[in-house]
Amino acid sequence: MDAFKASEVFEVAVQIEQNGEKLYRHAVNVTDDPKMKDVFNYLAEEEVKHRGLFEALAEKVEHYQPPEAYPGEYCSYVRAYAEGIVFSPEKMEQELAKIKSAGDAVEMGIQREIESILYYLEIKSFVPKNQWEDVDRIIEEERTHYLRLVDLKRDLT
Repeated sequence: MDAFKASEVFEVAVQIEQNGEKLYRHAVNVTDDPKMKDVFNYLAEEEVKHRGLFEALAEKVEHYQPPEAYPGEYCSYVRAYAEGIVFSPEKMEQELAKIKSAGDAVEMGIQREIESILYYLEIKSFVPKNQWEDVDRIIEEERTHYLRLVDLKRDLT
């Protein structure tokens, strides 16, 4: 297995945020409800901000090697995890095509926020402690997004 660069964890995070932005921009178009449009627009803009932070972190990442039980363990884990949550452009289009209603968008958004939170919790093990504060801030924002989506789901029922 080839070497894994610490910056790759942030590159995956950038892609997660790009996928999230696409999801929420698409969601705006499947609802006529002004409140839902506002929330989806807000979430799309939040994803743009997060992407910018992760791009900045990728540029200044330091060499860091997390503790491993065997060489390449963490690299294998992060790559496998990323493959499950980062969609190719084609796969993203397929996922967006499944969204036929605001409820579908909310459900997909909830799932994507959970996956993002879990990924960001995982990458904390891979980045130096001096970058944890930035990652923690995004985790907290993603949790807030999750709660906003859960509230929207309640409004739909």
